Amino acid sequence: MKLQFGAMGQIIRERAAYFAALFFHITLQKSHSIQIQMVREKDVCWEYAEKLDGNKVKCKFCQRILNGGISRLKHHLSRVPSKGVNPCSKVRDDVTDKVRAIIASKEEVKETSTVKKQKQEVRSFGNGIVSKPKALISMDAVSSVMKVFPTVSPMASPSMNNQENAEKNIALFFFENKLDFSVARSSSYQLMIDAIANCGPGFSGPSAEMLKTTWLERIKTEVGLQSKDVEKEWTTTGCTVIADTWTDNKSRALINFLVSSPSRTFFHKSVDASAYFKNTKCLADLFDSIIQEFGPENVVQIIMDSSFNYTGIANHIVQNYGTIFVSPCASQCLNLILEEFSRVDWVSRCILQAQTISKFIYNNASLLDLMKRFTGGQELIKTGITKSVSNFLSLQSMLKHRTRLKHMFHSPEYASNPSYANKPQSLSCIAIAEDGNFCRTVEECVAISEPFLKVLREVSEGKPTVGFIYELMTRAKESIRTYYIMDENKCKTFLDIVDKKWRDQLHSPLHAAAAFLNPSIQYNPEIKFLSSIKEDFYKVLEKLLPVPDMRRDITNQIYTFTKAHGMFGCSLAKEARTTVSPWLWWEQYGDSAPGLQRVAIRILSQVCSTFSFQRHWNTFQQIHSEKRNKIDRETLNDLVYINYNLKLAKQMKAKPLEVDPLQVDDIDMTSEWVEESENASPTQWLDRFGTALDGSDLNTRQFSAAIFGANDPIFGL
Repeated sequence: MKLQFGAMGQIIRERAAYFAALFFHITLQKSHSIQIQMVREKDVCWEYAEKLDGNKVKCKFCQRILNGGISRLKHHLSRVPSKGVNPCSKVRDDVTDKVRAIIASKEEVKETSTVKKQKQEVRSFGNGIVSKPKALISMDAVSSVMKVFPTVSPMASPSMNNQENAEKNIALFFFENKLDFSVARSSSYQLMIDAIANCGPGFSGPSAEMLKTTWLERIKTEVGLQSKDVEKEWTTTGCTVIADTWTDNKSRALINFLVSSPSRTFFHKSVDASAYFKNTKCLADLFDSIIQEFGPENVVQIIMDSSFNYTGIANHIVQNYGTIFVSPCASQCLNLILEEFSRVDWVSRCILQAQTISKFIYNNASLLDLMKRFTGGQELIKTGITKSVSNFLSLQSMLKHRTRLKHMFHSPEYASNPSYANKPQSLSCIAIAEDGNFCRTVEECVAISEPFLKVLREVSEGKPTVGFIYELMTRAKESIRTYYIMDENKCKTFLDIVDKKWRDQLHSPLHAAAAFLNPSIQYNPEIKFLSSIKEDFYKVLEKLLPVPDMRRDITNQIYTFTKAHGMFGCSLAKEARTTVSPWLWWEQYGDSAPGLQRVAIRILSQVCSTFSFQRHWNTFQQIHSEKRNKIDRETLNDLVYINYNLKLAKQMKAKPLEVDPLQVDDIDMTSEWVEESENASPTQWLDRFGTALDGSDLNTRQFSAAIFGANDPIFGL
């Protein structure tokens, strides 16, 4: 029995170390004191708060609900930003002075009691009476923190409860290691904390060496095994190789290779191609090696962005691999369409006017707080994955909150605050908000952009959407025609932009063939473009069925499909036409046309975009750094392989309603929607990043890790 419990304990310890390795090293402490709670109940500051369920309190001045009890409330009322507490905007000055005095007196008592306790522990330890319990955080581990924060103790102070003490030490871990706060949103964050809590007091996390060797290798192996499981479906569905290119601050061309199939998308590797990026022959050799790694018989499509010598590489692949298609990135083309929309004169003016309001609000803390009170805590602007997406998402948000904005500008709270009501910008913002022409223009911008944002969302979720892109683009164009049915000039302006990008960059025969084979399109009587895509469909069939034996009876099979004969016409197949993924529909109901079934599954199982796959600029830069030795580069490659694939797995599991693939979590404080024009250029401090931060790239906030310097070590290497 003891052996069983010992083995179970070992499993629990390993699970805790596993989750700690996924997230890094966090230490939590547990302590509880009933006496302290009783003292808090009698605290004089309770007259300024209402006690709610659990450890929550409600400020009687501003009605804000706080977690952390009376201690958190005191810092709220003191109006001294600390412990992550927002200062109260409505508390009286006399109350603030009173609370500050209380906090100061408690700090003095705390310091005195701490000194006495330390002396007593030394005496007891010296006499051999009491053995000091093992600390959850060693003194060596916290010495660097203590140097920077000499007043901070890693142990729970008497005025703290368990929750607050744990949060404090986690915050110190983030601050000391310069971690992006968005790390707390990761799926492994809470898993790690729960696993550590299950181990109880005394748990010791894995060392830096264990993280770098044992756990790195174990987790890399587990991730690799998952990719091996997915490879088994390639013989049926095929796969898409994605080449995602960008330039770092040293003007190096870096290419990330990923492989996608219906089950998952995996990061394969990152290659520094700067020495031969303009050499078509060398790039062709690189793509040859990648195709051979996945197997030419498994690769259906290669997606690359416009930064490549697209024509040269595409011709090479088409000539050497008869069954592989080369397609542009749909999301990049859609972003270019939105970018062209934003350059139309009246759209550009509308964006600038909207930015005047947002800059005024987001550069005044008290005004920003007032705005959020009127919007129910929601942001006025949104940060998208590109500049043009940010522009139209923010216009949508501003349109949604326009009435609340007007109420705010005319509220007594706004008029009575001289910190913003008397500023020259105030009159401009009020005039813009009240301008009927501005509101109508915002509505128009939202109306023309939303259909294409919808298409962009669909293709950026990392799911097989090649069967829908043709219909989605057709419907988006129809929405423009419908909206401008009485304005031919404007209609032509925007349709010309769309048609040029669609014709020159986006359209592929594979898109047309996928639309023809999609049952939700083929059997929809409202669809009018089927006859126009037949030619492309037949070209694709000839490419995928190059041998006459493979094309035997294919004409009859096409007829059976289009006329819904055999299993295609059964009740279950009819009901599933619009509810099941097209590739899965063919797998279940395509047995009446076995040759066409195989082709349809391979075509309809592909993605058509790279946009959902985030880039990790600072990490990749260090991978390709010449200053690192071979071992360090191998370790970094392994880390990126794990990190990228963990993020992709989370992305694929996220439900569409939970995450908008076009929007990032936090407001980009360097964007044109926030940075005031009279200040330095919004990107001046990012000049050293070169072309990695141009308008067509991902948003600048994703590169925030690099602000600590190009030579700043990551992952402790």
